Amino acid sequence: MVTVKDAIDALQKVVDPEIGSNIVDIGLIYDISIKNGKDIRVVLTMTSPMCPLTSIIMADAQLRLEAIDGVGNVELELVWQPPWSPEMMDESLRYTS
Repeated sequence: MVTVKDAIDALQKVVDPEIGSNIVDIGLIYDISIKNGKDIRVVLTMTSPMCPLTSIIMADAQLRLEAIDGVGNVELELVWQPPWSPEMMDESLRYTS
C-alpha cells in the first residue's frame, strides 16, 4: 500500500537545479493524494511559468514516483494558482536580510 509519506520521500529526491533544493522544501508541492492504495496524484507548480527546467523536474518527479514499490498510476498536475512565492519555501531555505 502506497502512502503519502512514500510520495513525499520520493519527491524529496527531486532537486530543482537552479535552486539546489528539493521540490518539497521549495514549496512546489500543493497536494498529494493516493487512490486505491496505489495510484498517486500530485498537484504541483514551478517557481515561474517561464521556468526552463519544468520538463526536467516533471520527468524526474514522474520517474521517482513510479519507482515506489506497489505504485499504480502516477498523475502530475501542473498548476499556476496559487502562484508560487518564496514564503512557500521551508523556513530553513528562506533568505533574510
